[in-house]
Amino acid sequence: MKHFITSADTDNVPQLVQKALDVKRNPRRYDQLGRYKTLGLLFFNPSLRTRLSTQKAAQNLGMSVMVMNFDKDGWQLETEEGIVMNGGNAEHVKEAAAVIGQYCDIVGLRTFARLQDAQADYEEKIIHQFRQYAGIPVVSLESEIRHPLQSLTDLLTIEYHRAKASLSGRPKVVLSWAPHIKALPQAVANSFLEWTALMDYEVVLTHPKGAELSPEFTQGVTIEHDQQKALQGADFVYIKNWSSFSNYGQVIQAPDWKITQEKMTLTNRAKLMHCLPVRRNLVIDDAVLDSAQSIVIEQAGNRETAAQTVLIELLKYLQTQDEPSDLAQSLIL
Repeated sequence: MKHFITSADTDNVPQLVQKALDVKRNPRRYDQLGRYKTLGLLFFNPSLRTRLSTQKAAQNLGMSVMVMNFDKDGWQLETEEGIVMNGGNAEHVKEAAAVIGQYCDIVGLRTFARLQDAQADYEEKIIHQFRQYAGIPVVSLESEIRHPLQSLTDLLTIEYHRAKASLSGRPKVVLSWAPHIKALPQAVANSFLEWTALMDYEVVLTHPKGAELSPEFTQGVTIEHDQQKALQGADFVYIKNWSSFSNYGQVIQAPDWKITQEKMTLTNRAKLMHCLPVRRNLVIDDAVLDSAQSIVIEQAGNRETAAQTVLIELLKYLQTQDEPSDLAQSLIL
């Protein structure tokens, strides 16, 4: 695996999930793999779980870590090609990415959607420009439209509990919209659908009308606008808010979509998931969040395992690049 930006960057998602389960069982197995390697973490917006879990994962592998809050510490980056830079942006992404590639062996970036222009957000311009110009593996710590580290975490969490509960057959996994006070990106929901599509799950997406996601991520997905109907018989319920794609960035007003204890009784004793942070009693009632059905804290803990798994795969790729070619070997000999 050369980069980690979308599910397409790994040849086999179920196999990667199994590797993550193995890392969860044996977290110190590769504790020297990253020795003398440096991970750069660039944050263009705030982070708690992503920042701490990825930093800890790198340290578990013996890596050095450099963290930069680009929105506060760095120069404002220009991303347009062929532009005369006579405005407020002091540095072009071409130089910034290339320079960071000189200092780091792997770089992770976290950016958020502005939720003003769908076309601009869905280009994921910064992360793809770093992929183009940095010359080193790039890890998405969340982009404008995807959050692959969260999605790998989610699949790891589902598979762990699926085995623990001895669930046979295809588990029913429901992704449910929930209310929020402000416009949030579609990244987690998009990515969750992208990744679960590659697993043997019965996936149901439920949201009020007006909260549609991009057709790029919902093609082939069962969509149910009746939340209670969608929840019936569910084995896993993933709760997340997102703003509208069709009316881009619009906040949907539907307070009755909050998850309650009564709604959870419709499920097959489902495990409740959320990527956090969560606004209690607005998105999910206390009674549900604090119940035995809630696995949100364990899910957050698995962020470290997911990040460590990805870094292992990228470090193994770097090893293949460091190995001398057959021609070089013969010249050495």
